[in-house]
Amino acid sequence: MVLPRLVPSYPEAASWLGQLLGAAWIGVAALNWWNRSTVLGGIHGRPVVAANLALYLISTLVLFRAAGQAGSPAALWPIGAAMAVLASAYAVLLFRGPLRRDRSAYGAS
Repeated sequence: MVLPRLVPSYPEAASWLGQLLGAAWIGVAALNWWNRSTVLGGIHGRPVVAANLALYLISTLVLFRAAGQAGSPAALWPIGAAMAVLASAYAVLLFRGPLRRDRSAYGAS
């Protein structure tokens, strides 16, 4: 059990919440894996990019809020920073679109 070790007051009976969160991460990972050979950015692959943006943006906000509370583990700050970098990358990809070399590599016009 990971959650009771991360949060000392976390009840053992609520481990289902961690399993639910793990299922969501596996779902996003499967979505990314199945779309690994497609062009992402702009209107291309928008559902995949939007799903990743939502995941990393919400994770960033939750981790930074939790890290700001007294008694929280110091490891939340660098994890939140990594999530913020990924959220920024997906935001740029969503609004900028794929690079010309990406489109030509995948045969898109």
